[in-house]
Amino acid sequence: MGIKRYKPTTPTLRWQTTPTFEEITKSWPERRLTLPLRKSGGRNAHGHVTTRHRGGGHKRRIRIIDFKRDKENIPAKVIGIEYDPNRSSRIALLEYTDGERRYIICPVDLRLNDEVVSGTGAEIKVGNTLPLKNIPLGTLVHNVELIRGNGAQIVRSAGSSAQIMAKEGNLAHLRLPSGEIRLIHLDCKATIGQVGNIDHSSISIGKAGKSRWLGIRPSVRGVAQNPHDHPLGGGEGKSSGGRHPCTPWGKPTKGYKTRKKNKPSSKYILKRRK
Repeated sequence: MGIKRYKPTTPTLRWQTTPTFEEITKSWPERRLTLPLRKSGGRNAHGHVTTRHRGGGHKRRIRIIDFKRDKENIPAKVIGIEYDPNRSSRIALLEYTDGERRYIICPVDLRLNDEVVSGTGAEIKVGNTLPLKNIPLGTLVHNVELIRGNGAQIVRSAGSSAQIMAKEGNLAHLRLPSGEIRLIHLDCKATIGQVGNIDHSSISIGKAGKSRWLGIRPSVRGVAQNPHDHPLGGGEGKSSGGRHPCTPWGKPTKGYKTRKKNKPSSKYILKRRK
């Protein structure tokens, strides 16, 4: 994937970059594999705003992604690579030999007409899904399960990959994209390769309007607000706040740890990302 830059004919185009979409082979999604997406505007079931700065944005449909890869030992052919508005990576449309079609996350170097398969005896090849016990050490993987049979939960965003560092007993040591080293059961499945669309992190939105298309509303700095609206607000002139960064409700941010100390999954983390 490449990055397209524009002639600066307007102030926003000077900074805006977009992907070239050269890897995409199919313009419209498989209708049977989509669902309507109802927007919440950041509100919960009671109508209270629980996530600020959400609302508007372009109309979307959910693509149903096969994160479980539970059609084992049945070969599937890649018949299309598509854009998904709900995630940073591209998605690949598979057609199995029995005629069923499913979407998967598209890894790097997965091309049209390639064949992929899921199962314990699958080849170590990009796009194939196997249990961690059948994958050699040092292999890059993505779409990793945390609990057997629950489907992939981690390492799913564009350009991300985890590496199998070691195997000990019935657990594998996985180095995650954050640098964290985590223990995961050897029966959990993972897909070979790195998630595609690597240049996603280099894309510059370039203008406020493009954020609105994505459903992101404007946010106002705390120091620019009034004292009764934010703890950092008020003061004569351009005051810098005079205290550590915090939320509008006074909770510290920027480095403040929010993870519970006695979380059950903490015993599976060998090395923290920090």
